[in-house]
Amino acid sequence: MKWMNGSVTQRALMVGLLAGSGLVAASAFAMPAGGPEGKGGCETRHGQQAHGKWEEHRSERLSALKEKLKLQPGQEAAWNAFASTRKTAQHPTRDDRAARRSKFARLNTLQRLDMLQARSDQRHARMVERTQAIRTFYAQLSPEQQSVFDAETMPGRHHGHHNHRQQS
Repeated sequence: MKWMNGSVTQRALMVGLLAGSGLVAASAFAMPAGGPEGKGGCETRHGQQAHGKWEEHRSERLSALKEKLKLQPGQEAAWNAFASTRKTAQHPTRDDRAARRSKFARLNTLQRLDMLQARSDQRHARMVERTQAIRTFYAQLSPEQQSVFDAETMPGRHHGHHNHRQQS
């Protein structure tokens, strides 16, 4: 390293240039406090508008599935129960998340574990509800409809995700 043999002034200048360029690079990636429409952070990129588009897409997929299944009038009640469980939970707002983080920070470890366990239990209860609705609906379907349902509800089928792992 030839520059280390230089004068103190040269070394100080080099350190200053490196530090300055690091600050410039870091600031280029920093997100402004208030993005479009006064939103900041993740809400700027993935806010309620994105959630609304996702809900619209989910609704379109459910409608297409219903058409492909060619349901009989006696199957409508089971379909409605199934479709109602497919709705997603409303995502918390930025203020809700901040309040939750603030509350979480004031808890001790055991209280935080209890809070996390309660959330896990809520998610599990929702999954059990959805699973039961699917089982009830599936039992109402004819074998041909079950084949269509199986094909159309294959995980990853509509999301553009393809499993590229090697099968062993």
